[in-house]
Amino acid sequence: MFLMVVWFPLGIITFVMACNLWIIGSTHSFIAKDVKSARVNEVALVLGTSKKVSPKRANLHFRNRLKKARELFDAGKVQHLLVSGDNGSPYYNEPQDMRDALVDMGIPGAAITRDFAGFRTLDSMVRAHKIFQLDSVSVVTDGFHLPRAVFIGRHFGLEVTGLASDPVPLRQSFKTRLRECLARVKAVLDVHLLKTSPKFGGKPEPIMVSR
Repeated sequence: MFLMVVWFPLGIITFVMACNLWIIGSTHSFIAKDVKSARVNEVALVLGTSKKVSPKRANLHFRNRLKKARELFDAGKVQHLLVSGDNGSPYYNEPQDMRDALVDMGIPGAAITRDFAGFRTLDSMVRAHKIFQLDSVSVVTDGFHLPRAVFIGRHFGLEVTGLASDPVPLRQSFKTRLRECLARVKAVLDVHLLKTSPKFGGKPEPIMVSR
C-alpha cells in the first residue's frame, strides 16, 4: 500500500513531464523565431479560439493569432490563410469570427478558407492534410500551444512549421498554459495509443492558391 501511494503518483508526474519534454524537444527546430525567419508556404493554418472570454472582454489569444497571421501574409510568407476552429452552435462560430476579423484587417476574403470542423487541434491538423490537401503548412497559434500542433501535424505526415503569436500576459493565460501541459499528454496518447481520428471527415476540398 505504501509503494502504491508513493510510486503511482510519482509515475503519473514522470509520465506527464516526459510527454511535455518529448513534444517540446522534438518540435523546437520547426518553430520560427519571427516572421523574417519563418518558412515560405502557400498556406498558413490559423488555429481557432473564442473571440471573447466574456461578453465585455475580448480574447487576446484571438487577437494576437490573427495579428501574426496578417504579418505573415503581408510579408509574403504565405498567400492564403486556412482558419480552423469550433462551429458548435449557431451562436458560436470561430472560423467565421476569424474570417470577419481578418477581412477587417485588410486580408482579401478570397485568400481565406474556413474549416468549420476544427473542434480540437488534432482535427485541425489532420483535416488540413486530408481534407484541404495540404502537404506543407505554416501554423499560427500561441507559443505554448504551437509544439503540440506541430507534433500532431508532423505525426500525420504534414510538413509543419510554426510561428508563435505575441504572448498573452501570464495573469491572463495561466490556466490555459496549465491545461496545455495535460493536453500534450492527451496528444501523445491520441496519436500513439488511441489512434484518434477527427470528429468529421468528408470529401477532399483542395485549396487552390492564386499565384
